[in-house]
Amino acid sequence: MVQHRLIDVNGIRLHIAEEGSGPLVVLLHGFPESWHSWQHQFGPLAAAGFHVVAPDQRGYGSSDHPEDVDAYSIFHLVGDVVGLIRELGEEKAFVVGHDWGAPVAWHTALFRPDLVRGVAGLSVPPPFRGTRPPLQAMDEMFGGRFYWNYFNLPGVADAEFGRDPRTTLRKFFFSASGDGGAAKQPLVDPERGWLADMPDPERLPEWFTEEDLDALTESFSQGFTGALNWYRNLDRNWELTAPWQGARVTPPALYVYGDRDVVPAFPGTPELIERLPVLMPNLVREPLKLEGCGHWTQQERPDEVNAALVEFLKSLS
Repeated sequence: MVQHRLIDVNGIRLHIAEEGSGPLVVLLHGFPESWHSWQHQFGPLAAAGFHVVAPDQRGYGSSDHPEDVDAYSIFHLVGDVVGLIRELGEEKAFVVGHDWGAPVAWHTALFRPDLVRGVAGLSVPPPFRGTRPPLQAMDEMFGGRFYWNYFNLPGVADAEFGRDPRTTLRKFFFSASGDGGAAKQPLVDPERGWLADMPDPERLPEWFTEEDLDALTESFSQGFTGALNWYRNLDRNWELTAPWQGARVTPPALYVYGDRDVVPAFPGTPELIERLPVLMPNLVREPLKLEGCGHWTQQERPDEVNAALVEFLKSLS
């Protein structure tokens, strides 16, 4: 059974869900999600002999939501993971992340390889710092219509998504899923908002139930601002990570993505994924591509993801 508790970490309080015993595996969710996005991983990973812990990351769910935008930098996010590992009494952990959780996992391995037994990223590939601030690059490429730029308009996306959180989340999850169709660049008309052109499904996909939507909606009862503040640090993160320009993730690594996921289709990302085995010598296998899978990797394809994670974790234990 999954148990829940609060832990003081890095100056804030985090809600965690946990199950099992053995080597620690930290599961990091993305946007707009919560610990619940890993519900299909707890049982199989615990049964395989691991202590599985999934926090609501800062700004999400039942964890603290700092008001200061600057409190959501990559250093704060990695600091939460490092603090969590220590507070749980461990010296090392496996770190697994999906969507925004993947950059946090990758950067934890990049900044603190001494703490990371192995790292796995779902959807978002390992970080290779570009030559320009990301918001500037996307603004120039898409005329300000890329969703990162929209999220950086003060209070705008917060208000749009908060008017009807359940509908917002239903549209998000369907549109970015394999059931929602082929991946396309997430461009937004700032005047109309992002939700205007998203289909609202009459029926949810089989892998995402009304109960799942209920739990997710409840986790955003405090609004979307904390989660959006992660995006408002993209350029700041680029500045802060200048000392790691050209650095590579060195712990053993696994990368899994869906062929209908929009993130691996971002400009330059397909070429990066092709070169990952050369760029990352400690990648334990070729990137695992899941046919017909959209953005919500571990929820859309839990059996395949669980099999890959168990094989990866056991090979390093």
